[in-house]
Amino acid sequence: MEGIDPVIARHIPADAPSPSEGYRVAAWIEAFCYLTGSFAGRRFTLLAWQRDLLVDAYRLERDSFGRWRRKHRMAVVCIARKNGKSTLAAAIMLYHLIADRADTQRQIIAAANDRNQARMVFDAAKQMVTASPKLSAVCDVQRDVIRYKDSTYRVVSADAGRQQGLNPSAVSLDEYAFSRTADLFDALTLGSAARNEPMTWVVSTAGPDPDGPFAQLCERGERVNSGEADDPTLFYRSWGPKLGAQVDHLDPEVWKACNPSFEILNAEDFKAAAQRSTEASFRIYRLSQFVRGASTWLPHGLWDSLAVDDALSPGDAVVLGFDGSWKGDSTALVAARVADLRVFVLGHWEAPPDDAHWRVPMADVREALRSALETYAVRTLVADPYRWEETLENLEAEGYPVEAFPTNSLKRMVPATQAVYDAARDGRLSHDGSPALARHIGNAVLREDKYGARITKEFAASRRKIDLAVAMILSVHGAVMWREENPGLIDAPVVATWEDDGQVFAVGGSAEFFDDL
Repeated sequence: MEGIDPVIARHIPADAPSPSEGYRVAAWIEAFCYLTGSFAGRRFTLLAWQRDLLVDAYRLERDSFGRWRRKHRMAVVCIARKNGKSTLAAAIMLYHLIADRADTQRQIIAAANDRNQARMVFDAAKQMVTASPKLSAVCDVQRDVIRYKDSTYRVVSADAGRQQGLNPSAVSLDEYAFSRTADLFDALTLGSAARNEPMTWVVSTAGPDPDGPFAQLCERGERVNSGEADDPTLFYRSWGPKLGAQVDHLDPEVWKACNPSFEILNAEDFKAAAQRSTEASFRIYRLSQFVRGASTWLPHGLWDSLAVDDALSPGDAVVLGFDGSWKGDSTALVAARVADLRVFVLGHWEAPPDDAHWRVPMADVREALRSALETYAVRTLVADPYRWEETLENLEAEGYPVEAFPTNSLKRMVPATQAVYDAARDGRLSHDGSPALARHIGNAVLREDKYGARITKEFAASRRKIDLAVAMILSVHGAVMWREENPGLIDAPVVATWEDDGQVFAVGGSAEFFDDL
């Protein structure tokens, strides 16, 4: 603990796996804060999940100068209602107002989409101060501001207009899921750049807009937690089902898993709420689940259960699936090993959420395609030709087995989707555990009409990409078809291909065998 502020260090247990200011935050809340509402007058005794949340969110690490500083500058918490999130947020903000040693003249903000919602956290903080003899002795409580020495804690909201000129050292943004724009969020987070160690808490229940700014922030957090994205300043915690997951909303075990305070909640109230509320409302407010307007493609947990720790080896017989784009979207290259239908992501190029001018690095994609064709025994490259016709024609002219598969052809996508679903359901398909592929599969919804069922985005302008899922379907379906058409050549390398009457044929085995023919 050498070099850590001694006031913070004395609260860190000797056996702590890593230093965290969260131990001091927790001790301060329990020493000075009182509960509100039904538990008014009781000292704030943190639940286990609340203590763990504080410890994890306030981790300390050394900066480039060797100083111990907060690792995270933003904590995003997606949690169902009735779990005491507003009370906890109020206590955290009081800590920053009075006890935060990272700043001196502090500006604390309670914010939300509308003023009434913003006041919920702020009013809880006011009640805590009033209930505590020690806090009320040092704080001046007014209608819209709490003052401690030269520091202030005030309330702002999006419906009061654009909030400019703010320089917050700590912010609690409540129920962000119901904001249609990121204007207030941007004003609050960009305004704290001059602060030493600013901390923003975004605490919200999931909402009815799976494509809104809070849903995007949660998706970013999921990508950071899975290792797909690198953002050490962002801390994310959620107990609700992942976007696209399917859970039984009437199952008490699901209620318990989605509500970390369930041990002190009334199970009978959940049962009554499930009966009198619409399913969508119950999922949003009691499970903190983003609700979308279409059915997800794969049953909950199925894709995760098919993950295998394995690697693709040079020379393995594969079918490649390719779904390309050129700007503002995602391009995907996936391999399905013919022998066991195991899926591997070989390339993925996706537009960053905040870059409207991003273009696919076409040279890198072409290089990845050629590398895959040269490294593995590629039975077929199954590719959507849209915007990549020239590249695919050149590869085919060089002798590589290319099959054009327009993904907008319902006659082809419907049976392909069904074949891959069957392979996943029957356990014949497995994969390398790619978090990006899992995310794209979770984003895919099933559209059913008179033509059949196939995967698609929830709506055309959705920012949730599914291209890796599409490329996976092309590769696995292609591998299934190749196995059926060539039952004796599944494990043999391809040594020759040719086309006859619009069909591509392949010969496997050794080169000597081909010469004998």
